[in-house]
Amino acid sequence: MTAQPIDPAAAGMWYPDPVRQRLADYTIEDVLTLPDEAPRVELRDGVLVVVPSPTYGHQNIGNLLWMWLHQHAPTDLAPATAVGVAIDHRNTFEPDVVLLKRPVSGDRHYFDAQQVILAAEVVSPGTRRRDRLEKPADYADAGIPHYWRIEQNPVHVYAYDLVDGRYELAADSAEELIVEKPFDIRLRVRDITP
Repeated sequence: MTAQPIDPAAAGMWYPDPVRQRLADYTIEDVLTLPDEAPRVELRDGVLVVVPSPTYGHQNIGNLLWMWLHQHAPTDLAPATAVGVAIDHRNTFEPDVVLLKRPVSGDRHYFDAQQVILAAEVVSPGTRRRDRLEKPADYADAGIPHYWRIEQNPVHVYAYDLVDGRYELAADSAEELIVEKPFDIRLRVRDITP
C-alpha cells in the first residue's frame, strides 16, 4: 500500500483555481459567489488568501469587544463581527470587529471602507505580520479613521488614529484604554479579557 496525495477536487473540497491565483485574477464578485463549503478568505491584490480559523481565546476577545461596543457606542454606530470590508474590487478584509456608520443593511457581508469607523484585529500567532504591518497600512490607505490592534497573553490594546494618511498611536493599555475617538471611550481591558 502506498500513500497517495489526496486530490482536493476528487474529495469534493473547494480550492482556488491555481491559474487564477498565479494571475491574481480574482475579484470581489468571485468571492461573493464562492460555494458555501469554501473557507473564509480575504482578497489581496486579486489573490485569495485563506483566513486562519481563530482560536477560542481570539474569538472570545473579539466577541467581548463586540459586546462592549454594542453596549457603549452611540446609536449612530453599529458594531459587527465576521463581516468583510471591501477596499476595492481586488482587495477585501475580514477584521475581527468593525464599527460601522448606520444605517447598516442586515443582508450584506461586505461594507465599503467609507462606512467603517473602526477596524479591530486580535493578533494570533498566524496573523502577527498581517495584523501588525500589512493590514494597518491597507486600512490607512482605505481611509478607515481608527485601527485597534489587540495583543493576547496578556491582553493589551493599541488604538491608532489616521493622521495625514498614516496611523499614529493614540493610546495603549493593558488596564484601561482611554480615547476620545471614535467616541469617548474608557474601556477596561479586563472587560474584553476571557
